[in-house]
Amino acid sequence: MSIALRILLVAGAVLAFAFVAQRIRKSTVLMGDAIFWVALSGLLIVLAVFPEITFFFSDLFGFVSPSNFIFLFIIVLLMAKMFANSSEISLLKHRVNELAQENALLERSLRDRMGELEQKK
Repeated sequence: MSIALRILLVAGAVLAFAFVAQRIRKSTVLMGDAIFWVALSGLLIVLAVFPEITFFFSDLFGFVSPSNFIFLFIIVLLMAKMFANSSEISLLKHRVNELAQENALLERSLRDRMGELEQKK
């Protein structure tokens, strides 16, 4: 692995770590998501510092270049994260719809009771 790629990996990982740390301090990211991003940046640093790991796995899986293995590895991790986020968003949309329907029923019930009370006067 070239020195330029190793430097780029370390720089990218450090920037990602700094960005996540800033978001954690501002409380704009959930802890589970923060752990994922910190772990990913740490993994990138390990791969950049110890390129033998990358060479081993790229040879094991038949990649021509270790950088191709790293790119594919990162793409797979990000797609898995994207799927997890998509699943969570779907659940939240479903919950919002349930809450909106429940709220509409409560408002309707309240209006009906208010109407009954006005008729009794």
